[in-house]
Amino acid sequence: MITLNRTPWQPNDWQKLLQRAFRQPATLLAHLNIAPDAVAPDPHPDFAMLVPEPFVQRMQPGDPMDPLLRQVLPTQQELQHQPGFIADPLGETDQALDFQRAPALMQKYEGRVLLITTPGCAVNCRYCFRRHFPYHDHKPKNHAQALQAIRSDNSISEVILSGGDPLLLGDNALASLLQRINAIPHVERIRLHSRLPIVLPQRVTQDLLDLLQGSRCSVALVVHCNHAQELDPQTARAFACLRGAGVHLLNQSVLLHGVNDEVDALCQLSHELFAQGVLPYYLHMPDAVSGTAHFDVMDAKGVTLHAQMRNQLPGYLLPRLVREEPGGASKTPMPTEHLALQTID
Repeated sequence: MITLNRTPWQPNDWQKLLQRAFRQPATLLAHLNIAPDAVAPDPHPDFAMLVPEPFVQRMQPGDPMDPLLRQVLPTQQELQHQPGFIADPLGETDQALDFQRAPALMQKYEGRVLLITTPGCAVNCRYCFRRHFPYHDHKPKNHAQALQAIRSDNSISEVILSGGDPLLLGDNALASLLQRINAIPHVERIRLHSRLPIVLPQRVTQDLLDLLQGSRCSVALVVHCNHAQELDPQTARAFACLRGAGVHLLNQSVLLHGVNDEVDALCQLSHELFAQGVLPYYLHMPDAVSGTAHFDVMDAKGVTLHAQMRNQLPGYLLPRLVREEPGGASKTPMPTEHLALQTID
């Protein structure tokens, strides 16, 4: 019987690893023993490459089609302009939609708001829907205006910490922010959306666990994992520590061509997530972000894959297949009835 390590990492482990992250396509390819001609990398991408070493360790050396590598390596495919793919397909910067409640605070849906905490992530995913986001317009010093807007609206029961990635905040800065949110009586839940427990599990320190466990509000952590290969004993250790601190763990994935657009890969992901104590939550259709057309999956294929998953998985392991549309009152469930009947090439 395997004993799961439930010990958090040392305080500075994750920061040291982040400093050593891969930042040049040529360096990453040489490390993986992959010839540049096999992948046509973009050596000078406008959206910089950033990949932590723990995530790279899960890639298969010599495999240019590795599903983890495809998610993070800048390629010349990003330079191909495709009709319908734009900088802000979700309308987050569209003044007509009026999402912004205060600097760094957006409200898309009733009862919950999204707080931009950081402009950066620990990994730059090539399909990122905020790769063109104007973070320079959302950099308040202490979120004072955003928190005041939350205090003044009793209908807000949930605050979502996003970014970038909220776990890129140091423990002191995150503790201060959580303390101020917890002091707002009508806020009941705090949700963090983070890729760090996947790409850099060493972020799960005792200080982080203490401040999450000490929250008056219920804490949910929505991680982002697209392929079962992203999960290993390190992620299992991070999730065990977080569960021990009373954190509710969910996962959201993006359906990506050449990464996970096969039913076996998607079902295996659900099984492996649950084995590590994480509940599959959302499977997103990809957003039409400029530079990401090579990841696109047709609606009919997405719906058919989801129907095949439904036939193979128990209901609690079946993520909801959704698309986010500008101005919608919620995530939009995909219309499974008619699309699932269409033929897929």
